[in-house]
Amino acid sequence: MLSRKGLIPEDYLLTRLAEDVLQQPKFRAKPGKARFVAKNGTCNVAHTNIREQGRFLQDVFTTLVDLKWLHTLIIFTMSFLCSWLLFGMIWWLIAFAHGDLDERGDDFVPCVTDIHSFASAFLFSIEVQVTIGFGGRMVTEECVSAIIILIVQNIVGLVINAIMLGCIFMKTAQANRRAETLIFSKHAVISVRNNKLCFMIRIGDLRKSMIISATVRMQVVKKTTTEEGEVVPLDQIDIHMDNPVGTNGVFLVSPLIICHVIDKNSPLYQLSASDLQHEDIEVVVVLEGVVETTGITTQARTSYVSEEILWGQRFVPTVSEEDGMYAVDYSKFGNTMKVPTPCCSAKKLDEAGGIARFKLEEGVTLRASVRRRRGATVRRSRMES
Repeated sequence: MLSRKGLIPEDYLLTRLAEDVLQQPKFRAKPGKARFVAKNGTCNVAHTNIREQGRFLQDVFTTLVDLKWLHTLIIFTMSFLCSWLLFGMIWWLIAFAHGDLDERGDDFVPCVTDIHSFASAFLFSIEVQVTIGFGGRMVTEECVSAIIILIVQNIVGLVINAIMLGCIFMKTAQANRRAETLIFSKHAVISVRNNKLCFMIRIGDLRKSMIISATVRMQVVKKTTTEEGEVVPLDQIDIHMDNPVGTNGVFLVSPLIICHVIDKNSPLYQLSASDLQHEDIEVVVVLEGVVETTGITTQARTSYVSEEILWGQRFVPTVSEEDGMYAVDYSKFGNTMKVPTPCCSAKKLDEAGGIARFKLEEGVTLRASVRRRRGATVRRSRMES
C-alpha cells in the first residue's frame, strides 16, 4: 500500500522502515526505559493535569482537525442537524405567531406558504440552508421577521459549511500521510568513514514526487545532571551532520546515508562499543521538507536506542546502473555488513593517534598472522615429508 506495485517484496516491513525483518534481529528497549520517540515517529509523551482546558476552545479549528475521524464525522452531522432543528423551531414559531397554522380564507397571506406543522417547518429549514428549493414552500413579503431569519440562516449555513468542509479537507490532506512513504533504516551504524569514526543512518523516499528543501536534524536525548546538581530527565542535545551535500539540506531522489562525525563536539565522543550497550541514550532523527505536489510541509521522525545502534558495520549499496538508468534495490535498504572498526571511543582513538594508527596496527597484526599461518604450513609439510 505504501509503495508502488512490485517496488518492495512482501517479506519486507513498510512502516517508515524498510528492511528484511526475517534476517535482522529485533531489538527492544531496556526494561524500565521509555522511548522519547517511537520507531514510527509518534512522540511517547502524555500530557496530564492540564487545568486550562479552555485554551483548546480558543483554537476550535485546530481542535477539530486533531480529533479522530469518528468524532469529526459526529460533530459534522450534529452541527447540521442542530442548525436545521433550531431554525425549524424558529420558522414554526413565526408561523404560529402569525397564525399560519390555522385554516384561513383564500385571501390570507402567510409568512411562509405551506407550513402546517413542525415537520413542514423543519423541511423548509432544510430547503433554505442547503438551497434545495422544491418550490412548494417560500417566504412572502408579509413578515419582515421571516425575511430577517432567512438571511440569518443562509449566513449561518455558509459558516458551518466553510468550517466543516475546511476541517475535513485539512484532515484528508494532512502532511503526515505523505510522511508514510519517507522511510528510515531500522538500525543505525557506527564505523569508520573517511578516516573518521561516524554515526550513520539511511533515509529514503518511496514516491517519485520529491520532497523540496528537505532537511535532516538529529538530537541525542538522555538523562543528564548539571554542574549545580539539577537533573534533566530529557536533555535534548543537537548533533551536527556531515551530509552528502555539505549542509543539512538533502536531495532525496534516492536513498541517502546521513553521517554524523563523532568529534570533540559530539555527545557520542566518549562512548565506546561496550559503553554503548550500557548507556541509556536515544538518537532522534527528524526529516522535514515541503511536499512537491501540495506545497504542505511534512515531517517524518524516528529514533534509535542504544540496542539499535550496530557498532562496526556499514550499509550495503542499494543503487546500481542498469540500461542507462539508476536502479534502487529497496530490499537492501537496511542491510549492513561488518567492517574493521576500533571498539574504543573516539576520544581514546584521538589520544592514541587517530584512525591512521589503528589501520597501521591492524595491518601489522594481519601480516604477522599471515606469516604465522605460512610458517605453520611449512612446518606441517616438512613433518609429513
